[in-house]
Parts: sequence; C-alpha cells; structure tokens
Amino acid sequence: MKFLRRPPVRRFLTVVLVGYLLSGPVAGAVKTGWPGLLGMVPIGAVTVGCCLWVLLGRAPRHDAPLLVVTLAGGLALHGISPYSGMGFLYIVIFVAPFKTRLWPAVVLVMADIAATTALSFLLGLPGGEVLGNASGLTYVAVFTFLIRHVKTTREHASALAEARAGEAVLAERARLAREIHDILAHSQSAQIVHLEGARLLLERGEDPAAALDRVNRAVRLARAGLEETRRALDALRGEELPLAERLERLAVEFRSVTGSSCAVSVAGNLDSLEAGARLAVARTAQEALTNARKHAPGAAVSVALRRVGTWCELEVRDTGGPPGPPTSGGGYGLVGMRERAELIGGSLAVRPGAEGFEILLRVPA
Repeated sequence: MKFLRRPPVRRFLTVVLVGYLLSGPVAGAVKTGWPGLLGMVPIGAVTVGCCLWVLLGRAPRHDAPLLVVTLAGGLALHGISPYSGMGFLYIVIFVAPFKTRLWPAVVLVMADIAATTALSFLLGLPGGEVLGNASGLTYVAVFTFLIRHVKTTREHASALAEARAGEAVLAERARLAREIHDILAHSQSAQIVHLEGARLLLERGEDPAAALDRVNRAVRLARAGLEETRRALDALRGEELPLAERLERLAVEFRSVTGSSCAVSVAGNLDSLEAGARLAVARTAQEALTNARKHAPGAAVSVALRRVGTWCELEVRDTGGPPGPPTSGGGYGLVGMRERAELIGGSLAVRPGAEGFEILLRVPA
C-alpha cells in the first residue's frame, strides 16, 4: 500500500482514471456523430470534473452534491449514447459509501441502480443486458458496503483499543501512586517525626542520648522501608511473603517504633486469596498502622484477619490516645485503601470504635 502512495504512482493512476472516464463519452460521441457530440462534450466535461473533484478529495463537504451531479451526468450520457456513462454510474456506487454518511450513500446507490435500470428499459435495450447491468451494479453495491462495514468496524476497534490503552495507563498511574504512597509514606513519615524530635532535642541542648535514640529509630525505619520496597519488588515478580508473616512484620515494626503493643490474629484458611486481595490486605494494614502512629500516639493496636464465608475481613482497631501533631498530608492513604478495595470488588469502612478508631476491609476470598 505504501507503493500506491508514492507521487509518481498516484499521478500515473490519476492519468489512467481520467482516460477511463473519458473513454465512454468519447466513444459515445464518435458513435452518435455531430448531433450527439454537441450534447455529450459539455455533459462529459462537467461529469468528469465533478467525479475527479470527489475522487481527489478536493472538497469533502460537497461530496454528496458532486456525486449527485456525477450520477445525473452518467445517466444523461447513458441516455444519449447507451453505456457511454456506465463508468460514472459504477464510480458513484464505489465512492458514495466512503464519501458520505450511511443513509445518503444508501439513497444514492439505490437511485443509481433504479434509474439506470429504468432508463435502460426506456431506451429499449435487450432485457439480458439490462438485467446484467442491474445485477452488476447491485453486486458492486453489496461488495462496497461490506468493505465500508469492515473499515468502520476496524476504525471502531482501533478507537476502542486506544481508549482502553488510555484507561490502562491511567489505572497504572493510579496503582503506582498507591504503591509509592504505601511504601514511602509509611516509613518516611515516621522517620521525619523522629528526626524532627532529634533536631529539637539537639537545638535545646537537652539529652543527647534521647536524640541519638531518635536517630537510631529513624535509621531502623529507613532500613524497614528499604526492606518493604524489596518485598514490593518481589511481589511484582511473583515472590512474596505469606500474608500472616507480612502482618506480623508490620506489627513488630510498629512495636519497635512506638513502644506500644500491637497484637496480630489470623483465623481461617486464606490460601485462596488472590494476589490483588493479599496486596490490598497488606497495604491497608500498613496504612492503618501508620495512621494510628501519627494520629493516636501511644495507643495499643490490634490487627485481626479472618475468613468469613466467601469474604476475607481485616479489622484494625486502636485504643485511642492524645491527638498527634498536625500533619500536612492530603489524605491519600484512605483514598488509596478505598481504591484498592473497590478495584477487587471489596469495601472499606472507617469509623469510630469503642475507644479509638476502627478500619474494616472486606475483600473476596
């Protein structure tokens, strides 16, 4: 197809097309003599001009009127000298489905077939020839509309594929945003708290040992964040820790950072959980513990994972505590947890508990 788009080839095909269009009127003029020549020359010139204007795509907005003129000119030539305008009549059928909307194209094609057949009968042409021409025009019309249907279907499929690709890109961006938040914000927020505390202690000239302890805790958090990043990469490669072990590691980290208790309980068979559900459970537990550490410092936390029928439930509760220092976060953690749950057909509820707050995640098991 690239060969046909080359300028020399296109010019050659244009010359061949012009020669084909002129052959009918010229042959008709020679056959009818001077009386027919006077009528066929202007009609043929106008018809050829309109036809070429449409074929070369010079005025797309006027394709339908130009095709009507081409059809009328072809019928006029056919009436003056039988078959001298058949090339134009066939070209109208070939071109109309691709140059106009569907219903105008259908009307043009049906008018072409009906008018050509009726005119041929009026001219007294043999019935076999009339029937053969009508059958040929009809066959070309069916074939052309089938090609149009295939072309339209491919265009729609291409547009749909492009739209789905765009949606996939947006979904991947959202997923990466959740991963970045869950991996980095979890550890770095606590690191900032400890480092800020160490800075204040050093600026005030207070206990250096307490400042060093804060720095050591921030280092442990940085290492834990690096380890979590490695675990996330392992999960992407299909290598991940069992869910119960991941929750226990999060609890150990929480206890080492805050000094508060964090109990983990796992009940029921969770082997049937899909990868997306396991990741949602782990990330939700991680974010819930981060929120408890930031907003309820000193509170004890319990993490319960259980199988309830066809669902898996993760419940994280804290016992409350004095409000933590204000943060500049935009609340992306809760949004990310809710998005994770909804993407796999689950749900997330955040509500006040008996003492502090409760987070309940339900995912299909």
